[in-house]
Amino acid sequence: MTVLGIDLGSRQAKFAAFEGEELLWMKDFPTIPFYRKFGSIVDGNLQLDFAAMDLAEADKIDQVPIVVTGYGRNTLALENARVIPEIQAHIAGARWQTGLDSFTLLDLGGQDSKVARLENGILNDFVMNDKCAASSGRYLENMATVLEVSLEEMSQHAANPVSLDATCGIFGESELIGKIIEGHPVERLCAGVNQTLIKRVMPMLHRFPRDTIVLTGGVAKNSAFRQMLQEAAGADIVVPENPQHNGAIGCALLATKEQHQ
Repeated sequence: MTVLGIDLGSRQAKFAAFEGEELLWMKDFPTIPFYRKFGSIVDGNLQLDFAAMDLAEADKIDQVPIVVTGYGRNTLALENARVIPEIQAHIAGARWQTGLDSFTLLDLGGQDSKVARLENGILNDFVMNDKCAASSGRYLENMATVLEVSLEEMSQHAANPVSLDATCGIFGESELIGKIIEGHPVERLCAGVNQTLIKRVMPMLHRFPRDTIVLTGGVAKNSAFRQMLQEAAGADIVVPENPQHNGAIGCALLATKEQHQ
């Protein structure tokens, strides 16, 4: 039976469909257009128009088992949908994508960051930073806009970073503008922005073993960040094939597991 996993993130809504252990398809939508085009409020709850999303077998999706996580998980009203915590979804997705049973997960989403430790398939501990977006993908997006570069360009620079010390995303923009006025090269400013993420996630990682770090979320595509993280943490960095869809994949896998219980 086909099952569906949904990760309603702050920047993107991600979907993954499974049949058994086979990943059938994945899809994603920018969050704001997604809710405007496909969402509606009925009796105070969010409902989705699957038929309008151009998904495979869209006419049957509202009849299949669905597991939901993410920023908007508690607003969704679907009769056959189960809501689960983000950590549970991301751990399940990371295990399936990497084949590992012991690792430290670092997930950098659109507006928050999460670290969790899995030992022999058992979740030992986790910590989340959802108070400030300064260690998230949104922070990188904002800083790239200030520098007038693409995220792809931002991700290419790790050498000789300009030191940026502001701990708040908003104040960080002001500090970055000041560094631009001082005349620092864009390449070093990009490296400095990437380095600030390292400064913000390392205190979270310090409380966990750093033998193997599985890196998920959109920031996992930033090669400069991966390089800096490997140097700072002294760990093997494993990036799954689909880091942004990891939560949706985990949801679908858990829906599959429930079908066999």
